[in-house]
Amino acid sequence: MAYTIRVAQSEFSFDCEAQTTVLEGAKKAGFDLPFSCRNGVCGSCKGKVVAGTFDAPENLEGLGDEERAAGYTLFCQARPTSDLEIAVRSISRTDPNAIKTVKAKVYKATRATQDVSLLQLRFPAGTRIPFKAGQYLQVVLEDGARRSYSMSNPSTQNDGASLHIRHVKDGRFSHYLDSVVAAGDFLTVEAPFGDFYLRPGDKPLIFVASGTGFAPIKSILETLFKQGKPTRPIALYWGGRRKSDVYMADLPQKWAKQYEHFTFIPVLSEEDNGVDRAGFVHAAVLADYPSLAGHEVYACGVPVMINAARHDFTTKRQLPPDAFFCDAFVEGGVPAPVTS
Repeated sequence: MAYTIRVAQSEFSFDCEAQTTVLEGAKKAGFDLPFSCRNGVCGSCKGKVVAGTFDAPENLEGLGDEERAAGYTLFCQARPTSDLEIAVRSISRTDPNAIKTVKAKVYKATRATQDVSLLQLRFPAGTRIPFKAGQYLQVVLEDGARRSYSMSNPSTQNDGASLHIRHVKDGRFSHYLDSVVAAGDFLTVEAPFGDFYLRPGDKPLIFVASGTGFAPIKSILETLFKQGKPTRPIALYWGGRRKSDVYMADLPQKWAKQYEHFTFIPVLSEEDNGVDRAGFVHAAVLADYPSLAGHEVYACGVPVMINAARHDFTTKRQLPPDAFFCDAFVEGGVPAPVTS
C-alpha cells in the first residue's frame, strides 16, 4: 500500500510504500532530502511530521527525547502508516545527471597506520565527477553490495578520489586492501552522496574529527584554502586513542603556520604524551569554548563522538541545533560511510 507524503510550505508531494522509509520514498519519486548516514545516527535527515502516523525505532541516536515528543523523526528510519504532511529543512528535484557511475583505476594504495589505508583512485581519462567537499562515494562490490567512503581530496580535484579507509575486522573491503589490492585494479564507484559540506557564511568554524573522520574535513578545508586565506576563525580538533591515530598531523600543523586564523588541536584519549591534549575530543572543545553561540560546528567520525558532541554543544554551550552538521561513520555492510 502506498501513502501520499505532502511537504509543508511547498508544492511537492510523492507516494511512499508502507514498508519504505520516507527518505527512500522521496528518492524513488525523484526528490532530494538532506541525509548522510541513513542509519539514524547523524540526524541530517531530521524533520517534523505535521500530520499523520508513522513507524520508527524508539531509540534513534540522532534524535533527542524532546524532539521526538515535538513530532520530529529521522526520515531515513520513518515508514508511513497513513498519509503524511512533513516539514523538512530542504527539498529539491533530483538532478538525474548528478550521480555518476565509473570504473576507477587504483593508482596507489599505502598504509598510513597499521589499520588505516590511503587509497588513491583515478577516473577514466576525461571523466570528472563534480562534488561538494565533504561528500562521499560508494564502492560497488561484485555482488552489488556497497561500501561508502568520504573523499579527502578538494572538490577542485574531481578527476579522481583519495580515500582514508579504516580496516574493519573480517570486512570484505578490508580484506581486499590487506591482501589483494594492486595498482591498476579497477573498482566500480558511484558519486557523489551526502549532506556533509560547508554552508556559506562568515561564522567562526569548529571542525571535530575522530580517526578517519578527518578525511571529509580535509576535503572541506583544502577546498576552502584554495579560495584564499580565510578571514574567519577556524579550529580543527582531531581526536584519536593514540598519537598514531592522528595519522596526518603534519598537514594541519602546516596549515596552522600558513593561515593565521587556523588552529589545530590534536586530542588523545588513551595516551598522555605531555604535548597533545588528553581526553575526549569533544570535551576539549567544551573546555575551550564557554559558549558556542554564533559558531558553526562540523563533526565527523564515530557515532558515540557525534552524539556526545551534538548533545553537549547544544545543551551546555548554546550552539543552535541547526548550526551542528555531522557525518557519522558506521562500520560494515550498511549504506553509510564506513571509513571509521
